[in-house]
Amino acid sequence: MAAKNRVFNKPMLLMLLGCLLLFGGIFAFKMFGKMMMNRAFDTMALPPATVTSAMVEMQTWQEQLTAVGTLRAVNGVDVTTQAQGVVSRIYFESGETVQRGALLVELAAEPERAQLKVLEAELQLARRDHERIKKLHGRGVTTDAELDDALSTLEQVLASIEVQRATVAERRVTAPFSGQLGIRMVDLGQNVSPGDAVVSLQQLAPIYADFSLPEQHFARLKIGQVVSVRTGAYPETRFPGKITAIDPRVDSESRNFLVQATLPNDAQKLRPGMYADVTLGLAAERSVQVVPRTAIRFAPYGNSVFVLEKSPEGEGLVAYRRVVQTGEERGDLVEILKGVEAGQQVATSGLLKLRNEGAVSINNENTPPAKSDPNPANR
Repeated sequence: MAAKNRVFNKPMLLMLLGCLLLFGGIFAFKMFGKMMMNRAFDTMALPPATVTSAMVEMQTWQEQLTAVGTLRAVNGVDVTTQAQGVVSRIYFESGETVQRGALLVELAAEPERAQLKVLEAELQLARRDHERIKKLHGRGVTTDAELDDALSTLEQVLASIEVQRATVAERRVTAPFSGQLGIRMVDLGQNVSPGDAVVSLQQLAPIYADFSLPEQHFARLKIGQVVSVRTGAYPETRFPGKITAIDPRVDSESRNFLVQATLPNDAQKLRPGMYADVTLGLAAERSVQVVPRTAIRFAPYGNSVFVLEKSPEGEGLVAYRRVVQTGEERGDLVEILKGVEAGQQVATSGLLKLRNEGAVSINNENTPPAKSDPNPANR
């Protein structure tokens, strides 16, 4: 029985051995093919990465100070009422331009006007009494005390009339200066109280730009110094102006001081409350080496550029990564303090596909902008 089992198991062992050899060969073949493929990829030369390029340039920059400020009207208020009453008439439209003294709103004033007429009638009586007593006093009929009483009564009536006229005038709301009105805040028939806003009034030309600077720049500023302002509403336009006031006090907490510039704003494009990017030009100049902003790969561990040089093999270009120290930024340009030299060629686009000592090819048909004072037409 045992011999019979041994005869039966021998073919099974042979079949199992053959299967192992077969699958082992297949596995070995695939591993060999994968190894050869990886070796081929490792030794395969990558195609050159296409980039745009620019030269590291030397430029002369006028020293500048930059600050962020806010535009403010020379005169800007919410026109308010001085008396309590019901709005009887409205004489303006929202957004209208008005002149100083223009009547804006009138409150109901019938009782006040009626009282004024009563006082005017009392004034006529007081004048007649004073004239009569004055004539009698000249004849020696009345005493000095009677004449003084008549004069006092006349003066009291005149004073009461002035007070009543002022009360009637308070029912009329007028523009305190020339400017542009905002959106109306009252309606006909509305009962208003003293101090309620009727409409905003802003004098738009000229306009102020208020901004702060650190105290170390205090001695470098002077009245009349030229500034330029750029806003988010008109990013392509620089609005010129001049410094008209410098606050003599430096804030003890921020160590900044306040500066005020005045801009003509004849076209009235600038509006109070707008963000202002202020640039002040100083007299000093300095030489700087610059590259386009797009040439720099910004990273927390250090900024870098790719310098393009001839391949050691003699053909084509190779990109070498160089860590750089950056300085001031102006428009599309960045100052390079250390890491490259003027005249070297750097990549300005396609940085993500570059690797150190990788081959590159240059195509400058469509280069990124590189101006210190950009004025893009497509904005």
